[in-house]
Amino acid sequence: MRLSRLVSSGPRATWAFGAVPLALALVLALGGCGDSTDKRGEQSAGGQTGAPGAAVPPLRLERVGFEDLPGWRAEDFEGALMALRASCARVDGQPEDRAIGTEAIALTAGDFATACAGLPDTAPGPGADAGAVRHFFQDHFVPYRVLGPEGAEGLFTGYFEAELMGSRMRTDTYDTPIYGLPEDLIVADLGRFSDDLAGERIVGRVEGGRFVPYPDRGAIEGGYLAERDLELLWIDDPVDVFLLQVQGSGRVILPDGEVVRVGFAGHNGRPYRSIGRVLIERGDLAPHAASWDGIRGWITENPEKARALFAENPRFVFFREVPARTGPGQPDGPIGAQGVPLTPGRSLAVDRGLIPLGLPVWLDTTRPGESDAPLRRLMVAQDTGGAIKGAVRGDYFWGHGDAALAEAGRMRSRGAYYLLLPEAAATRRRAAPSS
Repeated sequence: MRLSRLVSSGPRATWAFGAVPLALALVLALGGCGDSTDKRGEQSAGGQTGAPGAAVPPLRLERVGFEDLPGWRAEDFEGALMALRASCARVDGQPEDRAIGTEAIALTAGDFATACAGLPDTAPGPGADAGAVRHFFQDHFVPYRVLGPEGAEGLFTGYFEAELMGSRMRTDTYDTPIYGLPEDLIVADLGRFSDDLAGERIVGRVEGGRFVPYPDRGAIEGGYLAERDLELLWIDDPVDVFLLQVQGSGRVILPDGEVVRVGFAGHNGRPYRSIGRVLIERGDLAPHAASWDGIRGWITENPEKARALFAENPRFVFFREVPARTGPGQPDGPIGAQGVPLTPGRSLAVDRGLIPLGLPVWLDTTRPGESDAPLRRLMVAQDTGGAIKGAVRGDYFWGHGDAALAEAGRMRSRGAYYLLLPEAAATRRRAAPSS
């Protein structure tokens, strides 16, 4: 099955927008101050005093010991060091006082210096002695339980990287294009015109001396970009191309076996609309049948209506070819929001407004599906996503291929996680006043 990673939760993209949980994407494409001190007297985010009636801060940290991390002693760390090494490379060489944290959790590049310099050379794996790696983390980091307004439990979903079959040339088999970014597409930063609009952007083009919205999906797929030499690749399945746009990044396998990775380059500025929700509203699918299999089945039975269904989602995504990364011992996943390649089973998307990217995270949840089997392992916060909001919220990167799709599509698990703060940052927190 060559499915695109049906995003995590809306158009994700390990992309410039970020991650969208696949389980939620199945709904989207088809269709989350009390006492401010922790138990050791360290001030948590926001500096609230816990006065009666005070607002509950969006994130609090409670210092714990490594013995409090469920399953810590059983971790094998396979792939964990590779993921952390990629994040360390991102901060290496930056000024030590450069802020890389959040308003809730203050961190600097210098906080990571000692730990990153001391990363073990060992490559732990199943059956290997992980003791040295475990001691490394215990010597350089301090664990903190993360609590949101609702407590320590939150939602964890999964996502994967899309995989499609394609060609660099158009043929009878490969006849659906993936487009590069058009030269007439303009992103306007409204914050340059008014401080009240800081952070707001709109997308459009100039027509007759006026700035107008960029054409929607229907117009683009109807030929607006024809004969402009913007086709990056040609794909054998228009459904996969649609899902790639929901996903925001993916792998394209060429006829000779070469793998080309494409990543998010921009979009037409139109709002995203769930085609699954459209099918439900029209009565074409029952809500319980609006899974990806249900949607693809409907399209298979109604191929002449597929294009009109896709046009119900006016957003159109453009791509760029991402250079291959072949360094020894380096992850080869799509680029996450931290700017590093993601590691299957070790990269976690978080709310970057609350959780600093690059931090090790101990995850305590359950495996996808109906099982109560625990999923406990060391992750690294390396990505984000439009639907990944809140203190206790994560999107688990499963990799690519059918097995990854199966796990990502079923994952909607409740659980908790713990941040591993570098010792220097933990020391500052201990020294901070408690009120």
